[in-house]
Amino acid sequence: MTIGVDDDESAFSRMDDSKAVEESWLRICSKLKGEVGEVEYRTWLTKIALGPIDGDEITLLLPTRFLRDWVRSQYGDRLSELWNQEISSIRRVELQVARPGDPVAPPIMLDEQVSSTAPTMAASNDTEEAPRNPPEVKSDIVASLDTRFTFDTFVVGKPNEFAYACARRVAEKPSSVGFNPLFLYGGVGLGKTHLMHAIGAELLQRGNVSVAYMSAEKFMYRFIAAIRSQSTMEFKEQLRSVDVLMIDDLQFLIGKDNTQEEFFHTFNALVDAGRQIVVSADKSPSDLSGLEDRLRTRLGCGMVADIHATTFELRISILEAKAAASGVVVPTKVLEFLAHKITSNVRELEGALNRLIAHANLFGRPVTLEATQDVLHDILKAHDRRVTIEEIQKKVAEHWNIRLTDMSSARRARAVARPRQVAMYLAKQLTSRSLPEIGRKFGNRDHTTVMHAVSRVAELMERDAAFAEDVELLRRMLES
Repeated sequence: MTIGVDDDESAFSRMDDSKAVEESWLRICSKLKGEVGEVEYRTWLTKIALGPIDGDEITLLLPTRFLRDWVRSQYGDRLSELWNQEISSIRRVELQVARPGDPVAPPIMLDEQVSSTAPTMAASNDTEEAPRNPPEVKSDIVASLDTRFTFDTFVVGKPNEFAYACARRVAEKPSSVGFNPLFLYGGVGLGKTHLMHAIGAELLQRGNVSVAYMSAEKFMYRFIAAIRSQSTMEFKEQLRSVDVLMIDDLQFLIGKDNTQEEFFHTFNALVDAGRQIVVSADKSPSDLSGLEDRLRTRLGCGMVADIHATTFELRISILEAKAAASGVVVPTKVLEFLAHKITSNVRELEGALNRLIAHANLFGRPVTLEATQDVLHDILKAHDRRVTIEEIQKKVAEHWNIRLTDMSSARRARAVARPRQVAMYLAKQLTSRSLPEIGRKFGNRDHTTVMHAVSRVAELMERDAAFAEDVELLRRMLES
């Protein structure tokens, strides 16, 4: 370990003094464990490693930015007090994220046999008395939260307002939210992960709440690692000690029976203890057919919030917010062009805009419609493959259980006319065909008939939530 030396030679410069610093750190860890308890100490503090001393400042290192920020907010002041009590010359504790090559003493993992006078940690692993490093499963159970994904940066519109409101409620009152779990579902790139990161960021900012966020895939890998290292009890304790557990992309547990069973027991333990769970998936619990029935039932007992496919208006709002944050002027006609062309995935929509902005910054050129078509030609080409009117007619007819021939027949009964109007509406939304072309596909109807159908369906969607749900479901199925 590299030790800084100050002018009055009060810093620790000899090996004996280095060991004295490590003994002080061991006593501090013992005190912290006694103050915060076994589970909290193992969850949050075992990954701290002792770094160098420079004058009156000592550096402590953590493996991730998330852990550093959490330890700083929850234990920073206490760490400074304890170090000053041990070594009066230390006035400040600096918490940093460890980088490759940093000179550190390994983290201290206290167990029942280690006392405050236990042998000091040595940098070399071949010292028999040195406490062993924690097994793989005891590494940070919390994935780093993306600081970009907050409630402030989430653009709210009709397709996602309910999911947003539920997420806000969990972030504000996780212990008395009134529903458990919160189950978010929707297609790829619609904002599920954004909302989960936003919940985590809000909770950690408020403090006094422990949060664990990970993908279902990472949950599985951690569970397998725990089995291999014979440390499943530690794995269970870590997850079941948090106040809020968030698992993203639950569909990845389909077909993983043992992992599903472990998640089921973790789920029950947390719910019974009054802890909050947030889960996301690409489908609703009832549609996740590969999950065990008992797990699907429990997931469906909470609040199930669907994030619908984006509307044109929401896509415009998202693009406007991103463009404003970038500081680059993007003409309205370019935003409208992108919102029309990229309809199914917000992540891809934002990526296209970021690419356009980066090109403008690199070459110092204004953003124009012509430049947009040139820079994004590959993305736009991929989206040129649109659904056909025939596909729309078939899907709508199946949904309302009418004959395909009714789409072009002269029948005016409501049971036939309404689905036909929906098919015309979707043909206008999802294809580049003109109104007269759409009319010809529906029994050579006039373009004014198509215009009336489009406006009528849009009006009904505003007034009837169930009808709007049907139309959005059809749209999503056709775009997938």
